[in-house]
Amino acid sequence: MLSQFSSKTLLASALVLLAGAVFILNIGGYLRPAQDAILPPLAIAQDWVSQRYFTIRDLVSSPRDVATLQSRIGELEGENAQLRDEIIALQEQAAEVEVLSALLNYARTRPDSRYLSTNVIGLDPSPFVRSVNIGAGSDRGVTHGMPVVTDEGLVGRVTEVTASTSHVQLITDPASAVNVQLQGSRADGLLSAQPNGELWVELIDQNATVEPGDLVLTSGLGGAFPADIPVGHVVSVRRRDFELFQRAVIQPTVDFDDLEIVLLVTNFQLLEIVP
Repeated sequence: MLSQFSSKTLLASALVLLAGAVFILNIGGYLRPAQDAILPPLAIAQDWVSQRYFTIRDLVSSPRDVATLQSRIGELEGENAQLRDEIIALQEQAAEVEVLSALLNYARTRPDSRYLSTNVIGLDPSPFVRSVNIGAGSDRGVTHGMPVVTDEGLVGRVTEVTASTSHVQLITDPASAVNVQLQGSRADGLLSAQPNGELWVELIDQNATVEPGDLVLTSGLGGAFPADIPVGHVVSVRRRDFELFQRAVIQPTVDFDDLEIVLLVTNFQLLEIVP
């Protein structure tokens, strides 16, 4: 037991002495040639082992990372689609609010009339008939002959009514006729639509002064529409000395390709004038 202890003590002392000698030699610079010869190969070997380790680690972890990325991409695509739908919904709501605001302002300028707003829910597919369907019927008080307007002007009038929907004949329909008046000259005329889509004001007095840009309004004659609703502006005039009347081509104030919400004049009394 004593001899085993002595051996360990001698070994420890020898190691301490060796370490001290190496330390002294290193301080003195005697070990630099050995370091220069041994350390570069060791560094190269360490770099080689390190590269292989990271390569193997990436290969092992790559499938898991790809699956995680794919899952995250799927989540982001779902969130993006949801946000896109919300943006579209908000844009539609903003557009609807803008239209309703314009219609409200129009109604305020005509306090004597009462209005019912409703959506345009369909277009007549026939190329020979220009009409729309609206989402209000007799359940909401709609009756035959009610004038239909927007904040821009006259749209048409109700020709058919069901419980929940109604059919509106547009002023651009060839079968439609509207008594109108030119604001500048106060001359009366009859608005009619042509098969090619043009709107004409005919039967204008030959002595009336009609100029391009003149505003055309409903006259109220005939009892089919209230007076002073904008219809359009004069684009061109045809006047011949040998004819009894002159004729004007007009551009409607209403954009009939962009009808979404309309107003019905609910307190207007249609007058059926019988000869």
